[in-house]
Amino acid sequence: MEETADNTDRSQMSRITTTEEDLFFNRIAMQHRKLYAIAYSYLRSEADALEAVQEASCRAWIKRGKLNNLEVFSSWLVRIVINCCMDELRRRKRSFPAEKLEEKAEEMISSDRIDLERAFERMKPRYRHAVTLKYYHGMTAAEIARVLRKPEGTIKTWLREGLKQLRGLL
Repeated sequence: MEETADNTDRSQMSRITTTEEDLFFNRIAMQHRKLYAIAYSYLRSEADALEAVQEASCRAWIKRGKLNNLEVFSSWLVRIVINCCMDELRRRKRSFPAEKLEEKAEEMISSDRIDLERAFERMKPRYRHAVTLKYYHGMTAAEIARVLRKPEGTIKTWLREGLKQLRGLL
């Protein structure tokens, strides 16, 4: 009799976990395009962007208990994707194989694009984040503020200063 009760409890727990997992990953799936676009804008590689989104999904699943307000799920997830991308970029700085240099050279189409990418690399990271989210992903200053966990006024300043810095670098 006790075994039957244990099996029933396990079955119910399994269904609850599956439902929670399904809901969680359905919410991620609804935002997959947006997350991929953000990751691609940072990493400039389809495979790396897909890997970053997958890594972010895993990190989000592990840390889901720390999310208290489901209304900020989207900005929370974007922040995790950005962190995954930054981790990958830091890893790349430590080791940059010759193959990647050849790939990068083939990807660059025009001198304007090369100049723009070099300017972005030389920008301060906080400005680069704000400008990328605003002009490449169409986010508002309020959305960027939520993602970067900064006041909206700070984000507007970063956007203004980032554009000024870009003009100076170009």
